[in-house]
Amino acid sequence: MQEEVEQKSLTLTVNAAKMTARLFRAAIAKYVAHKKEKKHDAQTGVRYVGRQSVKKLVGQNQGVSNVELSGEDIKAFERVARKYGVDYAVKKVKGDSPKYLIFFKARDADALNAALSEYIGQKMRGKEHSKLREKLRAPIEQIITHKKQREQSR
Repeated sequence: MQEEVEQKSLTLTVNAAKMTARLFRAAIAKYVAHKKEKKHDAQTGVRYVGRQSVKKLVGQNQGVSNVELSGEDIKAFERVARKYGVDYAVKKVKGDSPKYLIFFKARDADALNAALSEYIGQKMRGKEHSKLREKLRAPIEQIITHKKQREQSR
């Protein structure tokens, strides 16, 4: 056990000593090149896709518009927006009821309209299903109580 620990510590010391000034300089050069490339990409306008911050969206200089959505289910909207390839940013508005401002590029207006119409369609289908469940709940409860009464009478 002691020999194994000594061997591992010796291996670590040897590996650390192998890191020469040349290797360190190469690592720094790669880091600087990466930073320059990243800065160059920001200047040339790398296109961010999908959800992003408002700052990045405005920084693309393509005009920004917004739409207000009220509701808790913002994830459903995000799913639909990704499907349509809309670049957007979400900002929650403080207040009593949950409201969200959806910022999007002006050139994405048609895609956003399609995404919003699908999102609203999904929400309406959900409401129809819940209304149907409410309508069916009373008859189902009557059947259940009727079965219980039969079982008790037996």
